[in-house]
Amino acid sequence: MTTGTTGKTDRPERPGAQEWVPEGADVEALREAAPRCRGCELWEPATQVVFSAGDVHAKVALVGEQPGDVEDREGIPFVGPAGRLLQRALDEAGVDRSSVYVTNAVKHFRFTPRGNRRIHATPELAHIVACKPWLVAEMRAVHPEVVVVLGATAAKALLGNDFRVTKHRGEVIRRETSIGTTAFVPTVHPSSVLRAPDDQRDEAYGSLVTDLRVIPGLLAGGSGA
Repeated sequence: MTTGTTGKTDRPERPGAQEWVPEGADVEALREAAPRCRGCELWEPATQVVFSAGDVHAKVALVGEQPGDVEDREGIPFVGPAGRLLQRALDEAGVDRSSVYVTNAVKHFRFTPRGNRRIHATPELAHIVACKPWLVAEMRAVHPEVVVVLGATAAKALLGNDFRVTKHRGEVIRRETSIGTTAFVPTVHPSSVLRAPDDQRDEAYGSLVTDLRVIPGLLAGGSGA
């Protein structure tokens, strides 16, 4: 066995979440089932599963990467610094966050311990694949018209390994999915704005807002690519 980023010396098999996902369940039933998931090893060092928040009948779903340190402790997605930035960007873009569904491609916080701190570690493809049955079940239950893809990890889960957010950000991509034809709007994860150099942060934030402004037009019946 190899030592993982969580500091564990044993790495369990990653059978995938399908065994723990109740078939045909609504979002509330999925949330209740998720804490029992052992689809990959990330459940063990994390404080808790962080499933989703928001309107379970929303027309818009936002899908991010994974919970961060604050989200892991509070059990709610997008409540840390990146979540606060996302809230501000949605407000400026004319999107009411209370009317959207918010979730992540991976439901547990992956991190590297460093003293008393827990440093974010990007999920591996194996984690994305293991957790995808939850995401598929959520999208079937919510049935959003528009799915906002926040960053590379969410893009891998929803649009494939070869999809490049930086090449297609702000575009409307219509794909036939298990819930019908869905409009995907890829953009960067808000945490990337926070990581931008000081002299580039305003521009990075403005670009995120511009991407999100596509959403109201879609809901009003606008056409996309």
